[in-house]
Amino acid sequence: MSLLKPLVARGRTIRAVVFDMDGLMFNTEDLYDLVGQQMLARRGHQFDLELKLRMMGRTASVAFEIMRQACNLTESIEELKRENDRLFMALLETQLEKLPGLDVLMTWIAQRNLPLGLATSSRRFLAEYKLQRFGLTPHFRAIVTGDEVKHGKPDPEIYLAVAKQLNVAPNEMLAFEDSVVGSTAAAAAGAFTVAVPGKHGEQLDYSHVDLITNRLDSPAIQELFAESADTV
Repeated sequence: MSLLKPLVARGRTIRAVVFDMDGLMFNTEDLYDLVGQQMLARRGHQFDLELKLRMMGRTASVAFEIMRQACNLTESIEELKRENDRLFMALLETQLEKLPGLDVLMTWIAQRNLPLGLATSSRRFLAEYKLQRFGLTPHFRAIVTGDEVKHGKPDPEIYLAVAKQLNVAPNEMLAFEDSVVGSTAAAAAGAFTVAVPGKHGEQLDYSHVDLITNRLDSPAIQELFAESADTV
């Protein structure tokens, strides 16, 4: 059995890696845009960037409450969830894709035998579907979803729960996030936080993170994995 090969990131020993999912691993933020546009067009509203950013990274219940209030919708959160799920699952069947660099980064993680966790605001059934589509489920030693925590991102609860499942201290985790909401949660938990903003978040404030880069396999991330630690 391969030994754990910790990273040393700016003087901190890293013993586990944690991913967000939507907009980091998969192109689902683009698909959520299409769903949001369809849902609001039916109701005479536009799904604009301001509303997108307010909802991005949140749990489904919080995100749809933001939509309800912003557009004065009369439907319940549960009704909006069901409509979203129908539209979203249809898109997932044909348009779900891994984002550039994911396979390379997962190879770097595997080479060090670092345990991998998932901290996603997606609900459990959606998270499992996306992972299973690409055979990725076995790679994750811990999975915590948005419907399994009391306080969603930007609260650090989800990252603390993943750390507990991985049996590491929160400050021994390397967390990858694309949104401000998600990276705030990771940083608040104490993780070494890397932001990989998508097109929606490129101009936002990520001053709270440890590293900002544009791809999961960027030279900056490769450099992290090239470093070695003397302890195990």
